[in-house]
Amino acid sequence: MELEKGRGFKSGYVGIIGKPNVGKSTFMNSVLNFKLAAVSPKPQTTRHKILGILTGRNYQILFLDTPGIMDRPKHELDRWMVRRAMEAIEEADLILMMTEPYPPEDIDIHIVEEIKEREKPAILAINKVDLVRKPELLPIIDEYSKLYEFKEIIPVSILKAINFDGLLKAIIEYLPEGEPFYPEDMITDRPERFVVQEILREKVFQFYGEEIPYITAVEIEEFIEKSEKHGGKDYVRATIHVERPSQKAIIIGKGGQAIKRLGVHARREIELFLGRPVHLELWVKVSEKWRKNLRFIREIGY
Repeated sequence: MELEKGRGFKSGYVGIIGKPNVGKSTFMNSVLNFKLAAVSPKPQTTRHKILGILTGRNYQILFLDTPGIMDRPKHELDRWMVRRAMEAIEEADLILMMTEPYPPEDIDIHIVEEIKEREKPAILAINKVDLVRKPELLPIIDEYSKLYEFKEIIPVSILKAINFDGLLKAIIEYLPEGEPFYPEDMITDRPERFVVQEILREKVFQFYGEEIPYITAVEIEEFIEKSEKHGGKDYVRATIHVERPSQKAIIIGKGGQAIKRLGVHARREIELFLGRPVHLELWVKVSEKWRKNLRFIREIGY
């Protein structure tokens, strides 16, 4: 693809923000056609501010996927995630606020106030519209339009691909003109080990219920490409941190069956992503009250 650089070329940062579980990471993964961020039906799956790069002939969109904004952060990890989302509002040329097809809650109003305070141009995407009847959307759109002068309010369903192209077209329209920031074949500035970590975190959310996914952190402690020691396979050693011994026992499972299942499914997806065979080692470690320890949170890559 040859980029049409120069006059008329659009480029800029788009901050994807909203409360937890409204479809922010699903949208970015879908628009990139690449699973960059962990997704699950459980809220607060995303913990990082993640850059995803979409390049077309006459545009380059730098999406900033963010953790869901909470109204009452409980510990340092929650506060850290909210700060990452606020950073995206500051950095973005255009805000893409995502919400669900229901009247705005207090947290939605708070997010709109943050956008308004910074006087940022914004598009509102009301996701999951396949779950409600069309007449129910009109008063919701009206309520949001009274909160802020959004450039556009677009009903969409990311999973059902309803109005997906229309949303992308609107984003491009409201981007500023400028030159591309990154090479056209680049999808993210994150290294491979970050995507591997996200795959592992997603599998934890997938295979464990209740509170377990929320008290775990995945740390990639070693990543060696084509390790001679492991027969030319990539070697990945990851530690799953938990807060209590009882949680460690759940992650491991009876006879090690739970962590074995996690490892098998994660390794398959990691190999698919890397396009190479992988030797994956998983360890579980008790790191007491890690979610309250800002130093630890930084050390493991947040």
